[in-house]
Amino acid sequence: MRSRRYDKFFWVGLILIFMVSFPPSASGQDYPNKPITLYCGFTPGGTTDLTARGLARGAEKLLGVPVVVENKTGGTGTVMASLLATKKPDGYTIAVLDGGAVTYMPLLVSVTYDPLKDFTLLMQYSRYLGGLCVLSESPIKTIDEFIAYAKTHPGLSYASTGFYSQQGISAEFFAQRYGLKFKEIAYKGGAAALTSFMGKHTDFLVGSGSHIPYVKQGVFRLLLVFNTSKRDPGFPDIPVSKELGCEDAPPNGMFVSGPKGLPEAIVKKLSETFKKVAESPDFQQLLTQANLPYDFKDRAQAEIDVPAKYEWWKSYLQKAGVKKKE
Repeated sequence: MRSRRYDKFFWVGLILIFMVSFPPSASGQDYPNKPITLYCGFTPGGTTDLTARGLARGAEKLLGVPVVVENKTGGTGTVMASLLATKKPDGYTIAVLDGGAVTYMPLLVSVTYDPLKDFTLLMQYSRYLGGLCVLSESPIKTIDEFIAYAKTHPGLSYASTGFYSQQGISAEFFAQRYGLKFKEIAYKGGAAALTSFMGKHTDFLVGSGSHIPYVKQGVFRLLLVFNTSKRDPGFPDIPVSKELGCEDAPPNGMFVSGPKGLPEAIVKKLSETFKKVAESPDFQQLLTQANLPYDFKDRAQAEIDVPAKYEWWKSYLQKAGVKKKE
């Protein structure tokens, strides 16, 4: 007669054989069954963070599990991107990925990831627009008045969200076009740049989106919009830099992304879910309030656009003689 101990080992062994022979399905049918972490590479309260939290709220209603936003700041999004690249591609760690982390930042500083190979770009939902602002108390009312003033006051300083940002480069193109000289004061994010500008530590601001609420509140006066070829519907009377004959840096997108190797079934489920959230009235209202355009691009288009923008930055930085910091 077989012992109970023998039977126990027999059934344990049988279960192990079954688990090896039939591994957990990657069909996505049982995904998700636990909370999802959504990384954001920027500080709470900023433009990117607000959109990340809006996406998380909508996604957890559709997916039926909590979607928890975690802020992993530093390095203009590269700290978060480095962390995301190390995560298991199971769909439980994803991120709102700033386009700068996969276009120009890897050309400026050493990173631990391959910007074009280590991520699964699920979709783009918006893009960053820049703007040149003065304080509302300034006597300068238009961009023409600003140009005239800057010509007689060389060396005006401006607050930016970091050296070689798309907005900062566009500001320099603007300066070159009109023979102006500016001094860039770069900060670690929009919040610090706004604080400095409001404290009158710089003469003007080159914002990356977080300036918009202050423009709407009448604290700042917007004079020029960067990183777009068309006038902003929210500010139809404000010219864009291309109207002035200025070169413009390409806008960086905001992506929902995961690490490389996400199973196709999970890619499909997440892509469809976040597209529905991005198109929802609540999220569209959030974008309007932040003055961000809805600019959807699916995975296939994103995988074309990001390498193209990477090459644009590579060419620009080489021409400018900028070398990567090791």
